[in-house]
Amino acid sequence: MWRSRGPRGRSAATGGYRRYARTDADADCRLWFRMQAEARRLDVETDRNGNQWAWLGDPTAGDAVVTGSHLDSVPDGGAFDGPLGVVSSFAALDELRARGVSFKRPLAIVNFGDEEGARFGLACVGSRLTAGRLTKEQAHELRDGDGTSLPQAMEAAGYDPDAIGPDPERLARIGAFVELHVEQGRALDLSGDAIGIASSIWPHGRWRYDFAGEANHAGTTRLVDRRDPMLTYAETVLAARREAELAGAVATFGKIAVEPNGVNAIPSLVRGWLDARAADQGALDAVVAGVETAARDYADRHGIDLTVVRESFTPVVDFSHALRDELSRILGDAAARTAGTASATGPSGKVPVLGTGAGHDAGILSESIPTAMLFVRNPTGVSHSPAEFAAEDDCLAGVRALADVLEELACR
Repeated sequence: MWRSRGPRGRSAATGGYRRYARTDADADCRLWFRMQAEARRLDVETDRNGNQWAWLGDPTAGDAVVTGSHLDSVPDGGAFDGPLGVVSSFAALDELRARGVSFKRPLAIVNFGDEEGARFGLACVGSRLTAGRLTKEQAHELRDGDGTSLPQAMEAAGYDPDAIGPDPERLARIGAFVELHVEQGRALDLSGDAIGIASSIWPHGRWRYDFAGEANHAGTTRLVDRRDPMLTYAETVLAARREAELAGAVATFGKIAVEPNGVNAIPSLVRGWLDARAADQGALDAVVAGVETAARDYADRHGIDLTVVRESFTPVVDFSHALRDELSRILGDAAARTAGTASATGPSGKVPVLGTGAGHDAGILSESIPTAMLFVRNPTGVSHSPAEFAAEDDCLAGVRALADVLEELACR
């Protein structure tokens, strides 16, 4: 299953994946999902927001147990972020069938659309729309770097952009959602554990900084006569690093657009996107405010016009304590039953509970339904890169852990 999914959307030049929403690579991944589901005799449907659901049992019966993740990627992303959760969900179902269990609740595997936001700049579009945290009007304003709107991309991919929007009826039929994901850090590697349980997701957001100056000739314009927005942008990048260090947070300018983007031209506009995250709202507010204050100070000194727009924001997500505790109990009991063999518990005998700075569909849905997450060890901590990795033994431990959880939730 992993090998059959691997080549889709992979760049031969970088080894990374370029699976952007509503593109051919995305369509290829969605076809793969359908084929895997149909091979397991699951009923496949695509909801009005572009999310794929593979059902075992009656989807209208209510109190369903859902698992899965996403198949799209960041630019030149790694192989595990998202797809590991989808592949592991199908593998966990295979494991449960091999155990001969009987399902008492409907079970679904989901592939959420446009989780990474690589094309239209907003993460978790599919789950945000479903949960009512993104309106149809807001979604219709989204555009990619080439100016293609989300509605245009949806129509080209065969979907109705006017049908998108909240889906409370669907969410009301879900009793629990458990998402498995590769850890995007080294906490499990440092603790020696193969599997972890998420406690919370840090508050995080994206802010667009537009630095407007004056285009001019790079060779004939004196330094004192320049209104160069690149200088203000560069100083703002350094300010973001300082503010993050002071607050114990993280802040990144990872995307930039320059006009006119000529080697021998002073830019007229530099547009940069700030990604900021912190363990609590107070720390995040301090970072964001500090970066903007510094940017405006630099802009005033250099004669630069600055506009700052918050493009997205997700408050702190504290996963359902009841479901989180249930996962801890289930995995602890499974470890006790299989003492002496590989299990989800590590040196401490308990499954570690850890927070994360990465956003997920489970976090978006947490206000609507009980959600939880399992993490699989990432020995390097590298993510959003072709170097992202998880060992096969750890991935199999993740499948067993997910199967144990699904068996308890859906079969007992």
